[in-house]
Amino acid sequence: MEELKTKNMELIRELTKSLQREENMKTELQRLNQRLRVAEDAEERLCSQLGELEAETVEQANQYRTHLLALMEQLETAHKFIESGCANG
Repeated sequence: MEELKTKNMELIRELTKSLQREENMKTELQRLNQRLRVAEDAEERLCSQLGELEAETVEQANQYRTHLLALMEQLETAHKFIESGCANG
């Protein structure tokens, strides 16, 4: 009978330890789940910012191209003016 009581007490201790480990794992899982949500939110913000930066880059490239074309036209006009002046002079 004493042996059964001892065995029963051991089983209760093991069960208590197992339940505590389970509770610890649940807590850790909740922490990891929260970290995952934070990481996903950060990823969404970064993707949004990246999209905005890409759009801004395209806009700046178009503005640069437009400016460059205007400068090329001015240079061509100046070159023609110089050539016409040399031909007359």
